[in-house]
Amino acid sequence: MAWIGATIGAVVGIGQGILGSSQASAQNDELKRQYEEQKKINQKQADITNAYLKESHAAEKKDYFAAREFQWDVAVENWQYETEIQDFRYLQDVKRYKQSAENYVNQLTFNSIGAQMAYESQQAQFDELLASQAFEGQANLVENLQNQGRVALTQAGASRTKALQTTLAEQGRNAAIMAESLRSGAQESMRNMREIGLQKYGADLQATANLMIRPERLPGIPQPRMGPERTFVEPAEVLPGAVPPPQYANTMMPLVSSISSAATGFVNAWDFKTGKWKTT
Repeated sequence: MAWIGATIGAVVGIGQGILGSSQASAQNDELKRQYEEQKKINQKQADITNAYLKESHAAEKKDYFAAREFQWDVAVENWQYETEIQDFRYLQDVKRYKQSAENYVNQLTFNSIGAQMAYESQQAQFDELLASQAFEGQANLVENLQNQGRVALTQAGASRTKALQTTLAEQGRNAAIMAESLRSGAQESMRNMREIGLQKYGADLQATANLMIRPERLPGIPQPRMGPERTFVEPAEVLPGAVPPPQYANTMMPLVSSISSAATGFVNAWDFKTGKWKTT
């Protein structure tokens, strides 16, 4: 009869519905397991990335401040070295200036001594000229007097007078020659004196030109300064990657579908006109 077939179909359909519902539930469980597993994997990857970023940030800060401290130490050492070099050069310049000043004083002293010796030598030559002229004058005077005495004793009258005039004229010429020689010697001595003074003046000028300029201490070398420190920004926390939720299957749908199919089978097996089950 039809109801038997409908019953068998309903039992089979419901069984298949129960089996489909069970399979859908198992599939949903697997999807949920995979979803939770992927979330754990993403969270672990985010934790590893965040730990690396924090460690890298800490190492970068440590290296930065270590390099900054090293740069400061080097800058201070260079400043101290350059300051010592500047002081050393200044002291060397002071020593050279002192030596130059001593040389200057010694040169002026030497120039003065040399000029004084030249003056004395020139004066001695002039004194010798004066002494020579005086001695020669005296000799000429004695000779003239002797000549006059001889004339006076040996000659008389006009001849004696003429002879005396000749002797006096000769004496005058000698005196004029001596006077000219003395004047010329005095002028030469004055020229030599001026030349000596001029040479001393030139030597003093050269000594002054050779004198070093008094050294002056240079301004102090500026102390080292460091620029502002770098601003570090903490790395942003990495969030785990989003995992799309699984699309769960409806576990009731196979059961509902099988029940609906079974109901349809019973409806088709029932004869609503006769109120009985169909025979075929």
